[in-house]
Amino acid sequence: MSSENEATGGGAGDAPPEQLALIRESVRRAKTPRAKPRTWRGAALAKELPVARVLVDKGVLHLDRYFDYAVPEELDADAQPGVRVRVRFGAGRHRVRDGRREGGGLVDGFLIERRADSDYAGPLAALAQVVSPERVLDEELLGLARSVADRYAGSLADVLQLAVPPRSARAEKRTSADPLPPPPAPEPGSWSRYEQGAAFVAALASGGAPRAVWNALPGPEWAEELARAVTATLSCGRGALVVLPDGRAVARVDAALTALLGEGRHAVLTADAGPEKRYAQWLAVRRGSVRAVIGTRAAMFAPVRDLGLVALWDDGDDSHSEPHAPQPHAREVLLLRAAQDRCAFLLGGWACTVEAAQLVETGWARPLVAAREQVRAAAPLVRTVGDQDLARDEAARAARLPTLAWQAVRDGLRRGPVLVQVPRRGYVPRMACAACRTPARCRQCAGPLEGQEGGSALRCGWCGREEGAWHCPECGAFRLRAQVVGARRTAEELGRAFPAVPVRTSGREHVLDTVPAAPALVVSTPGAEPVAEGGYAAALLLDGWAMLGRPDLRAGEDALRRWLAAAALVRPQSAGGTVVAVAEPTLRPVQALVRWDPVGHALRELSERAELGFPPVSRMAAVAGPAEAVAAFLRAVELPGEAEVLGPVPLPVTAAGRPRRLGAPPPGEH
Repeated sequence: MSSENEATGGGAGDAPPEQLALIRESVRRAKTPRAKPRTWRGAALAKELPVARVLVDKGVLHLDRYFDYAVPEELDADAQPGVRVRVRFGAGRHRVRDGRREGGGLVDGFLIERRADSDYAGPLAALAQVVSPERVLDEELLGLARSVADRYAGSLADVLQLAVPPRSARAEKRTSADPLPPPPAPEPGSWSRYEQGAAFVAALASGGAPRAVWNALPGPEWAEELARAVTATLSCGRGALVVLPDGRAVARVDAALTALLGEGRHAVLTADAGPEKRYAQWLAVRRGSVRAVIGTRAAMFAPVRDLGLVALWDDGDDSHSEPHAPQPHAREVLLLRAAQDRCAFLLGGWACTVEAAQLVETGWARPLVAAREQVRAAAPLVRTVGDQDLARDEAARAARLPTLAWQAVRDGLRRGPVLVQVPRRGYVPRMACAACRTPARCRQCAGPLEGQEGGSALRCGWCGREEGAWHCPECGAFRLRAQVVGARRTAEELGRAFPAVPVRTSGREHVLDTVPAAPALVVSTPGAEPVAEGGYAAALLLDGWAMLGRPDLRAGEDALRRWLAAAALVRPQSAGGTVVAVAEPTLRPVQALVRWDPVGHALRELSERAELGFPPVSRMAAVAGPAEAVAAFLRAVELPGEAEVLGPVPLPVTAAGRPRRLGAPPPGEH
């Protein structure tokens, strides 16, 4: 009460102060607890199963376990296993009132199960809020997330962040359509080109679980073949999941599925769809309205009911590896799903990775390949230009492109578009002294100097500073030469050589999906090649040394995969399709390209890695940190008897302005 109330005796009908205090206390006790993110002080607990086991959204490994919370009676109906909840986390023992723990910050989580009692002997905090009664997490998805977390030494909360998309209230309010009846079993179609293709489709339609590594023939038929495999799986009442590397591949399979099945039978899960639409599609899959799912790597956790087939296209693509912790790869996740759900497995692509070859060598999967006659009929003619050819070629020394390449471009432009694959983007990403070949470096940060279009000043590729008065620190010369020529510079040179032909570029800044069948030059970086109507008449694969010379265990495998992806867009040899690869013909990946034999290349790589003990024959883990921390880790860790420890060795210091590699120290730190 204020002093004025004491003086006038007013307030609440001139009641005495003692009566006012009694009224306030009665009102305070009569307040009904509301479903707010609070502590539910004074609220009664649920009469049955009053304990909720919750996984809190904390990605740290020492909190990778379940925590028990009390269930208020008002939340009893909505607090079911699998729903999203919010809880108070971090309350200490000193924050206990009436036998309930209070305090702590609000944290999101998932309700895993309801129990009659708790293993924890102390007081329990109450559930703060049931975010939504939608049960988004079931036992199957939880088991898969747990397997992935164990496989990658990560936390369950981190995996569930990747597996369950963010909530959209408007999407949850919309009802999902009723599931459609199974479609009829499809004909094998172009699967008949493969030795066991028709049998594979028949096994899917009959409810079997075949496991195959599919080496696809060149051409655009791969999307329709994937769609037929999905349709065969749906025909027996089971679900199918297809994971593709990018949105362009998803669009092609989406169009093929729509042509075979019609609208409403499959869902598309990509990041480009937006959070609300993507969550609505995910809910349709979770509720059982849709049994077929296609998408990028985020779709690898899609909760498809009665899963009968998991398929992955082009498993060597880097986009299949999730950059967020614990960084699972779509191939490994789908392998876990195939083993967990005992469903069919299909790993396909124009190339063949070492991991795919290992699946066949161990007998876990069967090869799904075409006969050599079919390969020769579908593949283009591949010709190579090596170092000796370049040394004898006057045109190559003057213009970087050998005479054979110019002839292939000229002949191809008479019949249609020509694809030119350049492994470097930009204009001139690397410059060097013309006299002594010393790389041109920035005087501020020692970054590489890059040439710009129009002959303007040089610019640093790291800090962006312009350099207008460069001279070589070794010999003092002022002239520069291009070490590496990018896609834009190549397009400029080809435009000058063929002035009457349009030149199109496709790269990171602007990726083309398709190009018309009219004659044109299409300059593209690897992975951004557009599809030409009717196929390309010819293709040039330039600067093979740049792809093969990378200091990487997968350099040869990755170069062959990118070459095959570009060559597969070219017309068959019978239609005049020609591919010219500017690379040393004696190298193993180049020979595999000429023979169109990615499986043989992968098997040879696998045997050599087995001799050296390299992955995937062995498992390797890298631990980075300060010297004392790494030493303490090695003293504490219990390794198997056959484990081999390499190092420790000092990591190079990361320069300022350069991108950090995984596990590298912050810039300037040791």
